[in-house]
Amino acid sequence: MSVHVPVLLDECLSLLNIKPDGFYADATAGMGGHSEAIAQRLENGRLLCFDQDAAAIGNSRRRLSPMLHKVTLIQSNFRHLGSWIRKFMPDGADGILFDLGISSPQVDQAERGFSYHSDAPLDMRMDTSGTFTARILVNSWPKEQLERVFREYGEERYAERIAHRIVASRETAPVETTLELVELIKKAMPAKALREPQHPAMRVFQAIRIAVNDEINALAEGLESAVSSLKPGGRVAVVSFHSIEDRVVKNMFLKYSKGCTCPPDFPACVCGFEPGLKVITRQPITAGERETAENRRSRSAKLRVAEKI
Repeated sequence: MSVHVPVLLDECLSLLNIKPDGFYADATAGMGGHSEAIAQRLENGRLLCFDQDAAAIGNSRRRLSPMLHKVTLIQSNFRHLGSWIRKFMPDGADGILFDLGISSPQVDQAERGFSYHSDAPLDMRMDTSGTFTARILVNSWPKEQLERVFREYGEERYAERIAHRIVASRETAPVETTLELVELIKKAMPAKALREPQHPAMRVFQAIRIAVNDEINALAEGLESAVSSLKPGGRVAVVSFHSIEDRVVKNMFLKYSKGCTCPPDFPACVCGFEPGLKVITRQPITAGERETAENRRSRSAKLRVAEKI
């Protein structure tokens, strides 16, 4: 098993205020790095570890094997964490952590289809029991829908050109592999874009992965579940890695910290919506120079934390 370095670990632990007898949930267990650090600080407390990827659950189980008496591993999308927390922690959680980055083993396993460096079937499923794959998306979605996904989820400047190239190519034969898709993306982009430092397929692959796994809707639902599952004084911490995710987190925190949603010209509040969160991090926390030098993955990480009122 490859070595996993949790991003912003010290900051997450500090801001979650880990208590020895507390009840916590790691919504994205992955390789188990954050989970291990939380569990090590628990004495009479409990930790629920979620991941929709069966391989990730297996990796976490091995890493956390000395502490399974205080850890429960659950293979489930974090959009469902509320029901699990109610089952195992009827009084609510003291803290919930989301690390939204894709784990290295998922990228390293070429057959999963996440990497634009290795040739593999177009898959990109986080939960391999699902039936919707990148191949289905790339070969069946209309041009306008592909363009929207590339633009909204990948912030791809050449979304229209790439979508057009894919649709034209699949009329002859379906796009089957990751490197076939990479070549189509490259052919659709101008020469100046191919000379940029980042890989030309990075944004499109990100966008397809998000769409295949319905990640934005799942994140919104997961955050809603987290807020409703926290004890008063409990905290939710979210580490995101691109602006689309960070925007969802920021807006959700603002929504619950603001309270009344009535139009400004209403003479009195009729919605009855009261603030449920206090934002702890007015600006997102980012990794310091030492961490970014040691772990490239941390360079784009942003940590936001809020507390249940």
